[in-house]
Amino acid sequence: MKHLFLLLALIFCFQISVAQQKPNIVIIVSDDHAYQAISAYGGNKLMQTPNIDRLAKEGVLFNKAYVTNSICGPSRAVILTGKYSHKNGFKDNETSNFDGSQNTFIKELGAGGYQTAWIGKWHLQTQPQGFDYWQILPGQGQYYNPDFLMMDGSKKRIEGYVSNVVEDVAENWLDKRDTSKPFCLVIGHKATHRTWLPDTSDFGMFDDKTFPLPATFYDIYATREAAKQQEMSVAKDLIMGYDLKMFPDYDSIKDGNITRMNAAQRAKFDAYYKPIKADLEARNLTGQALAEWKYQRYMKDYLSTAASLDRNVGRTLDYLDKHNLTNNTLVIYVSDQGFYLGEHGWFDKRWMYEESFRTPMLMRYPGVVKPGATSDDFVMNLDIAPTVLDAAGITIPKDMQGESILPLLTGKKAKGRDAMYYHYYENGEHAVSPHFGIKTKRYKLIRFYKRVNDWELYDLQKDPNEMHNLYGKKGYEKITASLKKQLEGLIDKYEDEDAKRLLANSK
Repeated sequence: MKHLFLLLALIFCFQISVAQQKPNIVIIVSDDHAYQAISAYGGNKLMQTPNIDRLAKEGVLFNKAYVTNSICGPSRAVILTGKYSHKNGFKDNETSNFDGSQNTFIKELGAGGYQTAWIGKWHLQTQPQGFDYWQILPGQGQYYNPDFLMMDGSKKRIEGYVSNVVEDVAENWLDKRDTSKPFCLVIGHKATHRTWLPDTSDFGMFDDKTFPLPATFYDIYATREAAKQQEMSVAKDLIMGYDLKMFPDYDSIKDGNITRMNAAQRAKFDAYYKPIKADLEARNLTGQALAEWKYQRYMKDYLSTAASLDRNVGRTLDYLDKHNLTNNTLVIYVSDQGFYLGEHGWFDKRWMYEESFRTPMLMRYPGVVKPGATSDDFVMNLDIAPTVLDAAGITIPKDMQGESILPLLTGKKAKGRDAMYYHYYENGEHAVSPHFGIKTKRYKLIRFYKRVNDWELYDLQKDPNEMHNLYGKKGYEKITASLKKQLEGLIDKYEDEDAKRLLANSK
């Protein structure tokens, strides 16, 4: 009996040891965080992001990371499922609800012995399924004193600033987790989503800085009909009160983002923004002068909001250090898509144009990924699910459309993508026409439909800012035909029947 007890104890200890050899996984998903605002990506002219940069120094920075559909809810659905929007069913934020019964990398990890949690922004309309624990922001969530939806059906409000609070909740879950199991934690940050409301401690941190106006700020969208019709102009579409906090009367604000502040928070808000409003009124700006003032104001708020995001990424990394988890934890940082910081005169995202389509992505995986590495391979948010399953030693489901990134980073003879496929569906806010297309190393071909029925072609080598639509121009017939054939191949590969019909009808 004694020997049997010792044998069982040894087996139990061996099982724990094997479990802990599997890497822990932390995925940090931010919202609307532009790669241009990360100093590791050369954004040091705008701000410093030392904590996100730490991931670049200790892991790999992906220079060519992209999304399949540049909008927040669909991006999260792609990350979870490893499938394009037309396959996972969540195409847009206006009409879609996530089908939680479908398979996700989280369910695969759970079946493989992982303890799993999602904390923070979810934005998929339905409640999470397949997680051991979740605590999520309803909808977009709030910057101040955020509410959380709890697993028991209740709603809980927590005092504080959302980036700090989400990190607090994440660390609390880590403190209470089952340490006999490897874990996967997804931290969903609200920052840097509109309306770019900074923490009170960050008010004014960029007030002594004048940001350079992007070279394309006064773009007139010649030869690009879809771009002409958009409603995301810094000059025309940023709202003075809602976006820039320039309210007519600070004693009668009805904006829920502001009214939910407690007395101390509100006092700091008023003390900061009221003098700015008074100064603006005294200047009596119009035309380009007003547009450029709005740009500076937007940038100051956006980057101040990003500062708290970066700080809390640092808190996550510090927690892993303090609890001796760093060496056995795979960390991925990714935004749900790119974002415009005045390029082409815009804020927001949605487009297949570079600033929106391209996203920041960094990964640290000690002992596997060489520190300080950079990757110029085409990778996508579609690849996150198969990558973490690959790292965990779990078979990647055949219906996942992404590819594990690990072979590209570990010296194996792996061939990356020659081209990427994109499809954006939403036909509402910001008046961006639905479109799909292909990007190769040099060219980008886009097919717009619904609002605008048009094609666009760009030579990214000669025109990296995508200012000159070459579609239909003399001399580009062969490359256009080749790209259309390649696009058709990707549409077949990913089984996008809607795009197939549209492509057939445009021949």
